[in-house]
Amino acid sequence: MRLQPALMEGNRAKTLAAPVTAIFGNDSQFFDLLPKLFPHTDARSWFAGPDKEAVAATTAFRNGTLQAAYFMLAARALGLDCGPMSGFDNAMVDREFFPGGRIKSNFICNIGYGDPDRLFPRSPRLEFEEACRIA
Repeated sequence: MRLQPALMEGNRAKTLAAPVTAIFGNDSQFFDLLPKLFPHTDARSWFAGPDKEAVAATTAFRNGTLQAAYFMLAARALGLDCGPMSGFDNAMVDREFFPGGRIKSNFICNIGYGDPDRLFPRSPRLEFEEACRIA
């Protein structure tokens, strides 16, 4: 398995046992596709250029993370279990799976039907008032 050396020890067995492991990443040059995907204005100019690298990187990370979350919601709606994790060597994964350097890995996610006896119970959650503020 090409992903195994990049995983932290605690994530190897889980990943090897998963039927599918997705690598979610961000396209650092996403703005090159905007003329096709957002044709009603020159949106590429909002992100292209050396003075806009930070805005482009933040936007790619945010939108890539949101799309990955939508993917996991859809998988869970189909009854699949998802095990997202960040315990891996991003640079190694990027070299192995995204050698062009355009895609940057964000996190990985094991997908399948988990063994109910080995699944973690749901962790405690913060109350709304602890996590949110309405201004």
